[in-house]
Amino acid sequence: MNGTRGPLGVTALGLGVVGAVGWSIHRLARGPHSDRAEFERRAVAELSRPCPGRLVTDTDLGGLPEPVARYIHRSGAIGQPEISNSHARVHGRIRSGADAAWMTFTGEQVNTFGDTPSRLFFIVAAMKGVPIDVFHSFIGADATMRAKALSVVTIVDHKGPEMVQSETVTILNDACLMAPGALIDPAFVWAPIDDRTARVTFTRLDVTVSATLHFDDADRLIDFVSDDRRRDHTLQRWSTPIGSYRDIDDRRVMSFGEGRWHAPAPEGEFTYVEFELDDISYNTDPEAFLAARTRRARRAGAATPGRPSPR
Repeated sequence: MNGTRGPLGVTALGLGVVGAVGWSIHRLARGPHSDRAEFERRAVAELSRPCPGRLVTDTDLGGLPEPVARYIHRSGAIGQPEISNSHARVHGRIRSGADAAWMTFTGEQVNTFGDTPSRLFFIVAAMKGVPIDVFHSFIGADATMRAKALSVVTIVDHKGPEMVQSETVTILNDACLMAPGALIDPAFVWAPIDDRTARVTFTRLDVTVSATLHFDDADRLIDFVSDDRRRDHTLQRWSTPIGSYRDIDDRRVMSFGEGRWHAPAPEGEFTYVEFELDDISYNTDPEAFLAARTRRARRAGAATPGRPSPR
């Protein structure tokens, strides 16, 4: 990412506020001007886009590379409405480098697909007892990423063309991993490689990125590899191997994955994030989105201070 080692590439903070005190301040700072509130406002606006009622059919898979068509079919997309958006919750751990300490996190993500896809991602991590909010926003031509300690102190603030390119890769990755039914959109241009591998090129506005997808014998996507994402202003190979799948409602989706940087020596390839998908819904409207957030906020009120709740 621009100027940092990964999305939470920040050093230890001299805030002197840790443990229950830090988390209490963090909760008190969740006002209408917080990034958490901004995430909600932007998500409601994006989820207000109309959803097409068209159902996906086998005809939509014609012309796709065989492993891609099989993957979409096995995901349960056939007979389901075309995916216009997704709302996901995740948890896991993240670190800024191969030798850096891990930080636990919980996250919430909203994606839209179709014309000019968008991405909103809000996470709460714990670094040395200090709560850190991280907010990714990619709407229209603007991509930003902010990190704030205690929801108040800005410690990372990135924007610009490099963020746009990296976030475009991430939108492509989100579709491939968490919304395979969206891959029938003509914005995704496919090229076959062999029976277990395909190449995809994705254009959003004036930015084009590519990735290679690897599938196993059970027609599951097991890795996504791109050379178009940046780390510290430099293009670096990025991959997201997938470890497991599960059924949510009538769709089969990934349930555990990793993010890896393929850095040159001496750092070398390393995993910088591990995440589990807790829940995902598709074609969500603003009312359902807000109701789900209200239910989770009530449950989170009983969570243990000092670390993000795993759900």
